[in-house]
Amino acid sequence: MIPYNKKLISSAQELRKNMTPEEKHLWYDFLKLLPLTVKRQHNIDNFIVDFYIASKKIAIEIDGTQHNTIEHRQSDRKRDEALADWGITVLRYSNKSINTNFVAVTKDILMHLGLDFSDLKMDKK
Repeated sequence: MIPYNKKLISSAQELRKNMTPEEKHLWYDFLKLLPLTVKRQHNIDNFIVDFYIASKKIAIEIDGTQHNTIEHRQSDRKRDEALADWGITVLRYSNKSINTNFVAVTKDILMHLGLDFSDLKMDKK
């Protein structure tokens, strides 16, 4: 069973209240339409991932420019390796790719989930 760290609950709640514009865009304009349960700012072990799809063991991370530094890249790699030890695949996308290549990002996520656009829950209003 994948560990859930109760000490991170308040931090995760705060992050959910203060999502970045790119996280909001991905959440409201795509992830909420998936036919799967997607959790926002979900804690796993000692980490909080931006989005998590438990049924597929996929975490989605949206990275700002700070992730381009050597320190952040090393930290991200260690984090991804720790999550991989739990069988979790981490998909990483930059803020820039969310803002300039949104369709490509969504296609990539769908491919990893084994879905396509026809699987999305679209409003029939």
